[in-house]
Amino acid sequence: MHSVLIKPAVTVSPEITQGVASPAALPPTSQTLTQKVQDPPIKNNSAQNNSFQKTSALKFPKNAIRRSLKASTVDAVFAAIFTITTTGATTGILLSNFLVELDASPIEVGMLCSIPMMVNLLQPLGAYFSERTTSRHSYCLWTHGIARIMWLFLAIAIGLTTLGWSHFSNHQLVVLTLLIILISHVVTALGSASWLSWMAILVPRKLRGRYFGLRNSLASFTQLLSVPVAALIVSNWSGGSIQGYGVVLLLGIIAGMISLSCQFFKVDVNPQEQNATFSEEFDSLSGVDPNPKSLDSDSQSLGSESLGSKSLDSTSSNTQPSNTESLASEPLIKTNKATRKSIFKDKNFLIFLVYFGLWMFAFNLSTPFFNLYMLDTLDLDVSWVSLYGSFQAGAGMLMLIVWGRIADKFGNRVVLLLTGILIAITPIFWILIGNSYTDIWLWLPLLHIFIGGSVNTVELCGNNLQIAIAPTRNQSIYFAIAAAVAGGAGALGTTIGGFLAESTSFIGGLPGLFAISVGFRLFALIPLMFVEEKQNSSLSLTGIFQGFRQRRKLLARG
Repeated sequence: MHSVLIKPAVTVSPEITQGVASPAALPPTSQTLTQKVQDPPIKNNSAQNNSFQKTSALKFPKNAIRRSLKASTVDAVFAAIFTITTTGATTGILLSNFLVELDASPIEVGMLCSIPMMVNLLQPLGAYFSERTTSRHSYCLWTHGIARIMWLFLAIAIGLTTLGWSHFSNHQLVVLTLLIILISHVVTALGSASWLSWMAILVPRKLRGRYFGLRNSLASFTQLLSVPVAALIVSNWSGGSIQGYGVVLLLGIIAGMISLSCQFFKVDVNPQEQNATFSEEFDSLSGVDPNPKSLDSDSQSLGSESLGSKSLDSTSSNTQPSNTESLASEPLIKTNKATRKSIFKDKNFLIFLVYFGLWMFAFNLSTPFFNLYMLDTLDLDVSWVSLYGSFQAGAGMLMLIVWGRIADKFGNRVVLLLTGILIAITPIFWILIGNSYTDIWLWLPLLHIFIGGSVNTVELCGNNLQIAIAPTRNQSIYFAIAAAVAGGAGALGTTIGGFLAESTSFIGGLPGLFAISVGFRLFALIPLMFVEEKQNSSLSLTGIFQGFRQRRKLLARG
């Protein structure tokens, strides 16, 4: 899944979900995770010995968490191979080249990026459906499994056309490609918020920066190796670059199916129990149980903190509900539901939405056209563009771990502000790039290294900031609303950018578009300064600068 680099759809690591199976074919299992709080035994069928687990209480042993995170990491590696053939890997280098080979217009190339963002308006609907299921695993399995299989139709169409068994015109292939992008991303959007909520439960707060930094770095390393190989196959395929892309796409689909199967090793989460068990005051990723003595040592989180809940204390062990229906009917839950803040009364979250929407608009105003600028304006071969993409992926791989540790120490907001300024000035460098020998061999590689070291950080810290400011209960709805705002704003930016790119008499084409996007990016960072990150270890920029001043005063006195 939705991969794990900055994508047009969201600045989020790509949601990576599971293999194709019916939800009814995934029977729940139960595991006793505490000494004093036990659920009644649940009968299992023949699938009882399956390594995939589902617990009725949101208390997971350390071994189960470790296995889940390892499975998610392997999942990301295979998903990275899938994304380089579709709309991922630095905004779809291979797919952009495929459309250019089919003589697609700049507006159609812009739709390649705007469609994945626009369909994110459906994420609140997907969150609504997911919160009424009983398994994150099964729901994501269906949505992302169908989304990946859809690309098989494009691979078949390319094969039939290039082998002479059918007569699709170039324009028909472009339309088919955009239609598949639309359908696959609509289905993906319905499951993205549920996947992020699932990961928010499994990854302890104090490990988020380090874990997602490592996970995304491995995905970037995979793309670093895969993109040049895939580009060489496309550009040197005996049947032509279009047929070569069809072969690479088929291999990517196979890798995508393998990545889905990894999710069977992750611990499942029941949305009904997630919403019923936790309250806003006790974050499932870092909270402390009010009665720690009632917990078994195996229920401690990887962040050396228990996953606390008011309903899991020693006094409630005899009245613990045995199923989701009784949990949802508890008077305490109804009281918490009545007193909890509405999403649209959460001032901090609304400020974050303003920042996220403005940033996605400004970012996608010009970013989707960088590849078009190299492939069309500079007339570079796709192998060169993919090589630069590998440099970008390599820089992102190295810097994600560094930025992840910095975010754990100083907070995600600080890192977003610092990297946001660097990303904002990036379009200026594109204006200065030409197709001279020095530009191709020196400045373009350095520019992509600079982009890779900063852009991927927005995805990492943006996701973590969302998790930090959103309450645990109905968390997927918060994520869905944020994705919908970002998707709509990003799609609007890409669409406007496509029209401006063709208006050479108005702003001078792509160079003029790159210039005005700088101002929009800098303006988008203003609301971020007012977002409050709910994390004790985070520091503000003001606090950091004050610390530097105090240190200088102490040194001066000494």
